[in-house]
Amino acid sequence: MKINLHDVRDAAGNRWRGARGPVAAAARAGGSKEKAAAANGLTMDTVLGGQGFSRCCARGRARSGGNRRDGRAFTLIEMILAVGITAIVLLSVSAILFTALHLRGATQDLVDAELPLDQTGTLLKRDLQCAMSPTTNGIFTGDFKVGNVSSPGIGQPVAIEMYTATGALSDKQPWGDVQKVTYELRNPVNPTQPGKDLVRSVTRNILATATVDVEDQWLMGGVADLRISCFDGNQWQQTWDTTNPTSSDTNLPQAVRVEIQLSGMNNGNNQMLPVQFLVPIDSESRTNT
Repeated sequence: MKINLHDVRDAAGNRWRGARGPVAAAARAGGSKEKAAAANGLTMDTVLGGQGFSRCCARGRARSGGNRRDGRAFTLIEMILAVGITAIVLLSVSAILFTALHLRGATQDLVDAELPLDQTGTLLKRDLQCAMSPTTNGIFTGDFKVGNVSSPGIGQPVAIEMYTATGALSDKQPWGDVQKVTYELRNPVNPTQPGKDLVRSVTRNILATATVDVEDQWLMGGVADLRISCFDGNQWQQTWDTTNPTSSDTNLPQAVRVEIQLSGMNNGNNQMLPVQFLVPIDSESRTNT
């Protein structure tokens, strides 16, 4: 027999937590609990057990309902703590990111500043190592001059003039690999730029008798000074000229030292050392005897 539990009252008005259906109807009709239970084949133990079961269910619902209310949301303090921790983490990550971007930019600036200087050093070393030895009445050889040199086709003095076998051979040009190369400082194209521009001038047609075609190649800017000295075996000399027959410098020097002073190397009153290239030269063609 199915028993549905709920609260009912008997004929005397007493509240009775019992069963629905026949038991509840008998209780409302004026019967006692015992008679109502006996009329429906139940004992008081069953009825009282039903009451206890109903009370247990009520207590269980109250407990489960309280747990659901506790687990639905965080408290205000928990939310404040979570937001604070998240903000601290985001600030730390953003600081690391901005620091990394700043270091990347500074590193890129240093690389960009060093690239023209490296290319200039490579060209200088290559030209000096391939310098042609001066010979008497030579056709494809020429002079080697260092100092305040006047070179044909160039309107201002140059720091060095030499003939070198660094010309690029091409089917579209009839020139050989021997060419005349000079290095000089010129006023910058941009007047606001500090220092001067270092220019490499190349003459491919070294057999020209009238007009000299000179190709200017810009190497780098911001150069305060360019100093070239030659080693004769005993000391460094600031000038060198193989075209003077009475001079002892009729051959190529044993080594050439190039010093480039950048205009941005001044730090207050202390001036940094210039960038220096040392190129040994092993070629000799003639003596004074």
